[in-house]
Amino acid sequence: MWVTKLVALVLLATSASAATPASASAATSASTDKVLSNHATILADNSANLAFSLYQNMAKEKNVENILISPVVVASCLGLVALGGKASTASQVKTILNAAKVKDEQLHSGLAELLTEVSDPKTRNVTWKISNRMYGPSSVNFVDDFVKSSKKHYNCDHSKINFRDKKSAVNSINEWAAKINFDRDKKSAGTLSTTHWDEQFHHKMVDNRGFMVSRSHTVSVQMMHRTGLCGFYDDKIKELSILSMPLAHKKSTVVFLMPHHVEPLERLEKMLTKKQLDTWMSKLQQTAVAVSLPKVSMEVSHNLQKHLETLGLTEAVDKSKADLSKISGKKDLYLASVFHASAIEWDTDGNEIDSSIFATDKLKNPKLFYADHPFIFLVKDQKTNSILFIGRMVRPKGEKMRDEL
Repeated sequence: MWVTKLVALVLLATSASAATPASASAATSASTDKVLSNHATILADNSANLAFSLYQNMAKEKNVENILISPVVVASCLGLVALGGKASTASQVKTILNAAKVKDEQLHSGLAELLTEVSDPKTRNVTWKISNRMYGPSSVNFVDDFVKSSKKHYNCDHSKINFRDKKSAVNSINEWAAKINFDRDKKSAGTLSTTHWDEQFHHKMVDNRGFMVSRSHTVSVQMMHRTGLCGFYDDKIKELSILSMPLAHKKSTVVFLMPHHVEPLERLEKMLTKKQLDTWMSKLQQTAVAVSLPKVSMEVSHNLQKHLETLGLTEAVDKSKADLSKISGKKDLYLASVFHASAIEWDTDGNEIDSSIFATDKLKNPKLFYADHPFIFLVKDQKTNSILFIGRMVRPKGEKMRDEL
């Protein structure tokens, strides 16, 4: 009779501006002109599909407001499960990633290649630190081959923990997270992604405005403003606006999807797929836009276990069926939790604005993109077409202003 034990995965994605030392990156820098391998390209594309499937599942959960996940980090989590699993426990991962025809070694090397590419600080003016840790019970012995391979491909550390003492277990995880988090201005900032725009917002044009969480609930937030040329499309039929703003070095872009009016995001979320996003992106045109965004930070943590189970990861989380014997050498483990924590900060920082444009007519009669009510956003990598982050801003941090009928 096997004594079944549980294992937990904790996933953290930390991003910082170019000033952060490159040694903080979880992967070595890739060559700027390096072409992705075929299997890395496939996995990048498939991780984008995973982004929308996972997001839509999370959006259906009651009492969840803000959402923020990194699909490429979640894909690496699934890769870890496949690395430690056998038979259908491992093959389910390939099914979720739509990579059934990809060989095992190509799956792991492809995901590692993708993570290396998108975290290259030289080409993206950003250091993105990806940190994974697998927690096993005190009695588990991790197999050497698994430890080496998981470190090589996924930068995964391993630790033993007493799951019976839940308070102690949580404290241990939090202490580890605090040690690896990006320390900004000597303060704990959580897992932080700081926006570094290709063109900065006006530092002196930041003021307090109302963000309408709903028609009857408004909170006070700082809003930052800039007028410039952006990718823009106004979908009058579906009643929403799409804005695309590049980050520094233009290797990735932030895409905002916002309904025309204050409303729950459910209507927009139902139509959100990779195909629909590609359609909207194809209609973007460089347009003069007066942009106003909340100058806030958003810290979110999720347990993704049940959402991944809904997408097909059923065996690894079932103690009677899981075969994770490549981790411990025995069929005595199952996946109990998949914690994913991240944060993002909308700030004014960015490259200097090309002031010569103000002497032309290019900014005449700008469109207005005023993000004062719930919206969806994603960070899209230009080279790999992967989705680095996807989320929604429903309730930014701010004091309640008023209730109205």
